[in-house]
Order: sequence, then C-alpha cells, then structure tokens
Amino acid sequence: MKVVGPKPFMYKAGDRAVLLLHGFTGTTADVRKLGRFLEKKGYTCLGPMYRGHGEHPEKLKQSTPEEWWDDVVAGYRQLQNQGYSKIAVAGVSLGGAFALKLAIECPVVGVVSMCAPVKGKSEDDLYERVRAYSHSYFKIAGESEEEIEQSIKMPALMRLKELLDHLGEELPKIDVPLLVAQGQLDGDLYKESATRIYEQAKSKEKQLRWYNDSGHIITLDKEKDQVHKDVLEFLEELDWDEYS
Repeated sequence: MKVVGPKPFMYKAGDRAVLLLHGFTGTTADVRKLGRFLEKKGYTCLGPMYRGHGEHPEKLKQSTPEEWWDDVVAGYRQLQNQGYSKIAVAGVSLGGAFALKLAIECPVVGVVSMCAPVKGKSEDDLYERVRAYSHSYFKIAGESEEEIEQSIKMPALMRLKELLDHLGEELPKIDVPLLVAQGQLDGDLYKESATRIYEQAKSKEKQLRWYNDSGHIITLDKEKDQVHKDVLEFLEELDWDEYS
C-alpha cells in the first residue's frame, strides 16, 4: 500500500506571518492544528516539510540536516517573496531548534521554541528515532516484519548532533522576544535545554512556560489547547509595527 504523508501547508490570513516548523522524523502534522488555530486569529501560517520526512524511510536516511535547514530558510524566503515582511517563527522539537537558529541568522519579530534540544543526543538515540520512523512507516504500508527490522544506518546523524551542539553555544546571540514552552513529562535532555535556552538567550522579553501533563510534542498532547492560546498571547504582545 502506498503511504501518502502530510504535505506542506500555507494558510493565508493577515499580514502577520508565522513560520511553523516540525520535528525530526515528524511532519507538518506536528504544527498543523496550531496553524489552523492561528489562521482563525488573523495570522498567515506556513508549514514547510523537510526533505525525506513523511516519505519512505530510505528517502529520510538519504537526506541531511543541511537540507532540512535549507528547507526552513526556503520557507522563510517564500513568505518574504509573497510580501510578508513581518515574520515570527515557532517550532517543536527539532523545529524549535531550527526556530532558534533562524532567529539568530534572519530578522524575525519573535521566536517560539517548544521542547527544543540544544544538545545533540547520542548517535544510538538518534538512530532509534529513525528505526521507530521506519517501523511505523512499514507497518502502515503493510510491509513484512523482516523489512521493518532492517537495520540501515543514517550517515547524517552525527552531523545533526553537531548542529544542535553548535546551536547550544550560540544561544547568547538570540535577542528577539522569546517564548520557551516545555512539557514536564518530556525527557531530561529537553527539560534541561528549555532552562538553558531561557537563561542564556539575551532577549529582553522572554518567557519560560511549563506544561505539567504534556510530553514531547506538546502541540498535540493533552494541553495542546493551552499551548495554542499561550503562543497566540505571545504573538499578540509582539511589536509587529516595528517591521511595517
């Protein structure tokens, strides 16, 4: 059976735009509900897909962190090319890390980092994510257990670890308004990262919010409605007129 994965999305509303970024081995489904919520509140939302994500595991394993980052920048440029000069960025997991990186490298009105790692996991831990992705994909496609259990290394995983480690060193370069959102039921690496992001960012306006009943993908977890409201509240408080 052919698996049809989630696609990029763009919901056009007002002249304030938000770039929404999904996680590693995730898809735009990570942030689609947030996008629909913000669209109803007057925000244009763009959610790009990273190369290899939502596709056959072989395509994921052949893609690279550099390509995923290029896809993030391409989404930002797409908004600019369509006339949006006022852009905020929000992401969950790796998308949150990419949101921070974009805030360092490109002009944004504000940044929302949700359950973002700023320290790379071990290669074994990252590989388990790829293996879980493959297992899920092949199950949906109706492939055999033998294919599900195939062990195919992903050469780019160490480069992802290096990218995240480097991001952790650059946190003091963040100086735009910042919202850090973190689930209390998430792994220790992510909870430690949330505190580190909040403490080391130089933003004059910054918040750290915890969600007691949520795990890693807080945009889809039990407290997703509160997360959506908190992101909206943060966006509403930004000085968008500065970018007019």
